[in-house]
Amino acid sequence: EVHVVESGGGLVQPGGSLRLSCAASGFDFSNYVMGWVRQAPGKGLEWVSAIGTGAGSTTYQDSIKGRFTFSRDNAQNTLLLQMNSLKPEDTAVYYCAAKFWMVGGTDPSQYAYWGQGTQVSVSS
Repeated sequence: EVHVVESGGGLVQPGGSLRLSCAASGFDFSNYVMGWVRQAPGKGLEWVSAIGTGAGSTTYQDSIKGRFTFSRDNAQNTLLLQMNSLKPEDTAVYYCAAKFWMVGGTDPSQYAYWGQGTQVSVSS
């Protein structure tokens, strides 16, 4: 059975930090690109970041470059998204998702496995 589980969301003031974690199981983690996709209230799914398989190369949406860092530990099948300098526009449900490494692009529809989401709220 495939499980993708996010944790670490919460309420934080603008400029603050949160750390999101993701634990995955039930598939060959090292052969899957992992990504974070978010959905703000009233908005569609928005790709945020992706991290490659063995090399662990990362790509980020422009709005979060320099603020978020994404890492993976293939030995533990875990992911970490460190979110710094948070802004109100970062408020969204954040989903951890997986796609087979040969599937390119950043379209959320390309991701095969999804977590349940964790709420991030940035407000004063």
